[in-house]
Amino acid sequence: MMGKIHVLYGEERYLIQQEKERIVKKETTEEEREFNYSTFNLEDTPIEDVVADAETLPFLGEHKLIVAENPVFLLAKPPKTEVEHDIDRFLAYINDPAPYTTLILLVPYEKVDERKKVMKELKKKGNVQSFSSVKEWNMEEWVQKVARELKLELAPGVEELVTQSVGTNLSVLRSELEKLKLYAENDHITKEIAEELLSSSLDTSGLKLVDAVIERDLSKAMKIYKELLRMNEEPIALIALLASQFRMISQVKILKRKGYTESHMKNYIKAHPYVLKLAGQREKQFSQEKLEHIMLSLSETDSHMKSGSMDKEIAFELMLYNIISSHPERASSR
Repeated sequence: MMGKIHVLYGEERYLIQQEKERIVKKETTEEEREFNYSTFNLEDTPIEDVVADAETLPFLGEHKLIVAENPVFLLAKPPKTEVEHDIDRFLAYINDPAPYTTLILLVPYEKVDERKKVMKELKKKGNVQSFSSVKEWNMEEWVQKVARELKLELAPGVEELVTQSVGTNLSVLRSELEKLKLYAENDHITKEIAEELLSSSLDTSGLKLVDAVIERDLSKAMKIYKELLRMNEEPIALIALLASQFRMISQVKILKRKGYTESHMKNYIKAHPYVLKLAGQREKQFSQEKLEHIMLSLSETDSHMKSGSMDKEIAFELMLYNIISSHPERASSR
């Protein structure tokens, strides 16, 4: 029997966690997990420590499982840290894994460097799976899917409210539906219940963050951002969410100039009708130059975060200040 190595990478942490739990339950028993389940963070632990644990015989069992998060050495430009990883040691393990160990690498990054030898070997010898961020136009399906898993019946209008509330965050989606289930009568969610219970998360959604930018309200934007952080939202994910919103606003503005109606736009912009309607209202607040400035600022901030050249939270706050302070009272709608 050969040991197994799983690599789960991508920005959709919810799906990564689901797959991780599936592997854990499949590969080990509850008894084995009690004594032979280890976790490591590779931002502060060298990979050779993980290998040493993987090669150590299991205690009171036949199998052991190790989860190692954040293998920064798989990135094209790893952030500078005090930890040095012995990649050769890891390569030797990949080619001869301990037969009694299942190793799961959790890689919460959009891209890994496919050119690196270690990544090539992992793809040859391991099970590599990618989990991309869920797109806005797929959220209706996810609301329905998670509702079915929770055995919930959603009244007309609830699905749209949930979509507005959670954006494209599947973790928040499940959390919100679980919250609604607690208050549901016979597992039926009325629109009234949803409006009441989702109001707090609606205030902290990406859409509200866009509103704060439009209103040039830096204080409000910072408050929403801090609330999102408390909900365990990642600054990188928030950058992606804002980018998707402003990209859509820009697309709507361009199509409007070409004479497209909202109904015609649906053929070109795959988004929830409510989100598309909001974008149509918001584009009037921005000139095309301002939208380009915002997208550039978001792109540069995303680059700083992923390269590790700037603290993520500080980078996000500076980006908010940049795009709000330079946003005029009312932009032309050219």
